[in-house]
Amino acid sequence: MSQPKKGRGGRKSRPDYQWIVMIFAMTMVISAVMSLASSQLLDGAGMALSFIILICIVLIGILFDVIGVAVTTADETPFHAMASRKVPEAREALKLIRNANRVSSFCNDVIGDICGVISGSASAVIAARVIAAGVGGTQMIVDLLMSALVAALTVGGKAFGKTFAISESTRIVQMTARVLCFFRKIPALFRKRRKKR
Repeated sequence: MSQPKKGRGGRKSRPDYQWIVMIFAMTMVISAVMSLASSQLLDGAGMALSFIILICIVLIGILFDVIGVAVTTADETPFHAMASRKVPEAREALKLIRNANRVSSFCNDVIGDICGVISGSASAVIAARVIAAGVGGTQMIVDLLMSALVAALTVGGKAFGKTFAISESTRIVQMTARVLCFFRKIPALFRKRRKKR
């Protein structure tokens, strides 16, 4: 029987309750925002646009799954070399790798699961519209086809994404760090513009 993992000094590692509470709150907020945004976009959208929105939701889930896997498999060594050359995103990349557990939890569990739930709701809305338009057959058949399509796209996309994330982990982490650096510079840019005025 396996023994519980121990931390440094032979002590048992305890759950990070602060992180658990934070991730719970973040999940509620992000889920509410994404659900509201998707329902607003789907409301009044045509059939073609509804399908595009559904595909985008699935792709967001796959993208974050790729980032989560890449962060857990990436090696710090290339980024230490980048940091020595003063590459701006190197420090951000090292932070991501050193906090891989939290990053993967956020990307894979929070965003991935939320996208899974929302894509299921969106597929139900589209199925209802297909029935209302008189395109499909019975409600059950259309619902099954939509659910199967979403599941196939999600599972197939994540299977491909995981393989890509493992083989290109360094590049993916660097690109993610670059995007984070860009967003962190935005407040400073706004302050500079205000000062110029």
